[in-house]
Amino acid sequence: MIIKIKRAVVLTIAIFMVSFLFFSSFSFPVVQLAKGADDLLEEYKNKEDDLTKDLEKAQDAYDRYTGDVQRLQGAVNSTQSVINQAANVIETAEEIIIRKEGEIKKIEDTIEKQKEILVRLIQEAYYNYSRPLFYVAINNDNITETFAMRDHLSGLKKKVVVMMDEIKQSQQVLENEKGELQEKKQEHEEILEEKQDEKNILVNEKEVFEQKVAAKAATISEIQQKLSELKNDLNKILGKSYDTGDVKDAIKFANKQTGVSKGFLFGMLSIESRLGASVGGCDYKESRMSDYRKTLFKDICEELNYSYKKMKVSCPPASYSGTGGAMGAAQFMSDTWMGYKSQIAATTGHNPPDPWNLVDGVMAMALKLKNDEATAKDDIRIISPCSNKKIYVDPEIYASMKYLGWSCYALENYGPRIQSLKDGYDKL
Repeated sequence: MIIKIKRAVVLTIAIFMVSFLFFSSFSFPVVQLAKGADDLLEEYKNKEDDLTKDLEKAQDAYDRYTGDVQRLQGAVNSTQSVINQAANVIETAEEIIIRKEGEIKKIEDTIEKQKEILVRLIQEAYYNYSRPLFYVAINNDNITETFAMRDHLSGLKKKVVVMMDEIKQSQQVLENEKGELQEKKQEHEEILEEKQDEKNILVNEKEVFEQKVAAKAATISEIQQKLSELKNDLNKILGKSYDTGDVKDAIKFANKQTGVSKGFLFGMLSIESRLGASVGGCDYKESRMSDYRKTLFKDICEELNYSYKKMKVSCPPASYSGTGGAMGAAQFMSDTWMGYKSQIAATTGHNPPDPWNLVDGVMAMALKLKNDEATAKDDIRIISPCSNKKIYVDPEIYASMKYLGWSCYALENYGPRIQSLKDGYDKL
């Protein structure tokens, strides 16, 4: 009996030890897994911080280079203004010189005619003066008339001489004016050449900075893409995504993520799709979308496992020439959607994002409006599409104009209508 009890105790202890070792073998990997997840999250967080810093640096450089481009463009414009002024002065001087040359030619012709008259007078005077007075008197019945004729010829000769002197003085004045104009023309031709060289240098320098701007823009796009992919990975790890069928919640979420005002988003959605209730009644063929957009539309539907033949999009406009094809609450064309796809996925956690999903659609709208300066603090100077004059507009008006398409209608009708609907969000 005792032996049996001992055996039972030994067996129990053995079973306990085996069980302890067995379950312990699973507890260590769990700890290691948890530790590995924390390390992975920290690694992603560090990458995100690094990318954010890189993005800030790239954005600073982009802004700096953009400022340089604007500065150089201003210098080019100023130089071009001087060039235009110099060219106008040269053109005016050339016209005046041509006119002066014509006047000089007329004076020269007049001088020649006066010379001919003077020659004839001199010849006649010489003839009369060379003949003895006695001979003239006896051959002329009126001696008084003889002396009068001699006096007349002598006075006429003096008048002609005075007239020629005056004409020569006028000629000299014109010659002097012509010379001054030629000097002025030459001076401005030198200025023109100098400023043209200066403009060429500025244009070349501007092109260099434009290349830098383009390079930084590409860098920013690349970093933003990496950030979006990183956030997608984090969302997958953490299981984070956002979804709602309530438009007010969707607007609130987009506002929190982008800073675009809730009232503005409400107004935009009201005009674009009646708060997501009217997203189109045509299929892709009826929309008359371009072949390029049609290809992208099919890709979007295929990735979402939708039948592209059945998905509804906006119809072509009836009041003006154009195409349909806009998708979902935001009424994005397929090419515009593809441009914001990664950013939408990064913020909503939906990958791939869905144009017909309310949250993705509102987020797409908010991201585009933010990109188009809707959250700027100061009014934006534009060239009015109505008057072609420089004016200042509210950032939200500016963003809505870019959303619809740059036009006088967008400035005077579309934008103000959206602003008038902003208070509607609080009544939802």
